[in-house]
Amino acid sequence: MSKPKVLIFAPRDEPAEVLAPLEKAGLEIARGNRDWQWVKKDHEPEFIAAARDSVAMMGTMVRLAPVSRAVMESSQRLRIVAKYTVGVDDVDIEAATELGILVCHAPTEANCFGVAETTMTFLLAMLKKVVERDNAVRAGRWREQALQTTFLGRHVSGDYPGITIGLVGLGRIATRVCQLLAPWRVRVIGYDPHAEPSRFPLAGAQRVDYETLLRESDVVSFHVVLTKETRYMMGAREFSLMKPSAFVINTARGKVIDEPALADAIANGRLAGAALDVFDSEPLPMDSPLRQLGDKVLLSPHSASYNNDGELRPGMEWAVRSVLTALRGGVPDNVYNKEVIPRWRERFGGASAID
Repeated sequence: MSKPKVLIFAPRDEPAEVLAPLEKAGLEIARGNRDWQWVKKDHEPEFIAAARDSVAMMGTMVRLAPVSRAVMESSQRLRIVAKYTVGVDDVDIEAATELGILVCHAPTEANCFGVAETTMTFLLAMLKKVVERDNAVRAGRWREQALQTTFLGRHVSGDYPGITIGLVGLGRIATRVCQLLAPWRVRVIGYDPHAEPSRFPLAGAQRVDYETLLRESDVVSFHVVLTKETRYMMGAREFSLMKPSAFVINTARGKVIDEPALADAIANGRLAGAALDVFDSEPLPMDSPLRQLGDKVLLSPHSASYNNDGELRPGMEWAVRSVLTALRGGVPDNVYNKEVIPRWRERFGGASAID
């Protein structure tokens, strides 16, 4: 009898010691094609063939070959899709839930805190005009252009109110941003219709509605997962509500922001600038108008979580634990589509797929 198969659909040089528990459990490890992550073409037929008869799938982000309904339907034995990353927008969550398949993600501390630190880096770089100052010196200019920067917090005397930071989404990353902002004595406001009201005062943020956040913030930073609700939640109308002196930071998902509307708002002086780690299309196309905005836009290659001893390895380890738990008939601790759990238990609960 063949071993149960685990497909690593988006491999990323997984260390042997990380995968060892799967092999020790008697599982066959198959790997997808790395081109699925980078080469733009129709990979679905190849993906379906590789996924056939899998009991579990795991991997990093694979937007060019998403985990579609057809891919998941290729195996009647499939119990779980486990991501190394926080984001699951490359998985058809609705299809997985209808099919009774767990989707697990990995909001690891290393990745979450790395994104929070990058958010702070972006915030300070934009408000303190770090890039503009560097460019001025390299070009031979020495205080020829006054590069006035923003005083972030309140004066001790209380006669200067400081700036307002607006956080869209108040999960683990945004909560960590609140902690990092605390010594700066800034005002923090937040919008998250799915967060418990008690989370806001605990994080040190004032709870407001979305329009109030846009109107009052000097910096708006996005920390949401990509859903039907958050897709393009920031467009021309929303930019029109913001202060012309305000900045936008996005370390969440590119499709949260309407990029043409963002570029237009900055080019026409309706917004001061933006710092972006994620984009609607990745890699960022060479003809993107965002590339034409100079120092007003700070660009980063979807690497906000990258830290030494961080990045994907903790997510890989969590995915392995989740796969083993699900294959032994248990429910992992990081299920994203929690509404599927009752049906999944009816199908697989208590039944082990591992000898």
